[in-house]
Amino acid sequence: MKFNINKYLIDDIENKDHPSDFEIQNNMAVLILRLPFIDVKKEKIEIVSYAFLIKEKVYIYNREKKEFEILGDFDDLHKFLDIRLDKILAKLNRLHIKIAKMEDDLYENKKEDFSKIWLECKKDLVLIERLIGHAMVAYERFLRHFKEKLENNYGFLDLKEHFERAFRFSHQAIEKVDYLYDFYKTRQDEKMNNIMFVLTLISGIFLPLTLITGFFGMNTGGLPLANDPNGTLKAVIIGVVLEIPVVYIIWKMMKS
Repeated sequence: MKFNINKYLIDDIENKDHPSDFEIQNNMAVLILRLPFIDVKKEKIEIVSYAFLIKEKVYIYNREKKEFEILGDFDDLHKFLDIRLDKILAKLNRLHIKIAKMEDDLYENKKEDFSKIWLECKKDLVLIERLIGHAMVAYERFLRHFKEKLENNYGFLDLKEHFERAFRFSHQAIEKVDYLYDFYKTRQDEKMNNIMFVLTLISGIFLPLTLITGFFGMNTGGLPLANDPNGTLKAVIIGVVLEIPVVYIIWKMMKS
C-alpha cells in the first residue's frame, strides 16, 4: 500500500540500521522500533527494525516488498509488540540465571572459561540495553502523541512498563557482570602477585650461592682456597653462612 511520505522519511523507513524514532507527517505518524530479536533455537540475538505507519489503521512495512501492509488497529499493534517484548524479557531472565551460575562458579573456583562466558553475556546485554534505550524514547513520544486515543488502553501502558523493565534488567545485569569481572581480575592479579613473590623468594635464596659460584668460577689466578685441599668444604661453609641472613629476611617477610 502506497502513502504520500516525504523522501527523507522513506529513507529512514527503508534503512534497517536507522535507530528507533517517531515522526509525524501531515495526518499520519511513523513509529520506527529497532529491537533485539531473540532466536530461541540458536539462543542468538539479532537486530530487527520495524516501521509502523499509523493513520486510520496501523500498517507495517514489508522490507522484501518495500511497501506497507495492513497490520490492523491499535490492539493488533499491542499484540505484535507484546510478543516481542516478552521474548526479550525471557532472554534477560535467562541471562540473569547464567550470570548467577557464573558467579557461583567463580566463588567456588571452578575451572570454567570465565572470560568467554563473560564476554558473551556482556555483548548481549549491552546490545539489548542500547536498543531498548532508544526504543523507549521513540515509544514514549508515540504514547504522548496518541494520548487521547490510548487513554483507556492500559495495554500500551503495560508495554511501556515492559520497555522500562527490560532496560532496568539489562542495566542491572551489566553492573553485575562488571562487578564479577573486577572480582575475577583482582583474583587473577593476586595469583600473579603470588607467583612473582615465589619467584622473588627463589631468586633471593640462590643469590648468595650464585655469587659464590660466580666468584670461585672465575678463570683467573690468585683465587682464595684454590690450592687448599679443604677449599670446597670451606666454600660451602661460606655459602651457608651467607645464606642464613638471607633466609632469615625472607622468613620475616613471609611471616609479616
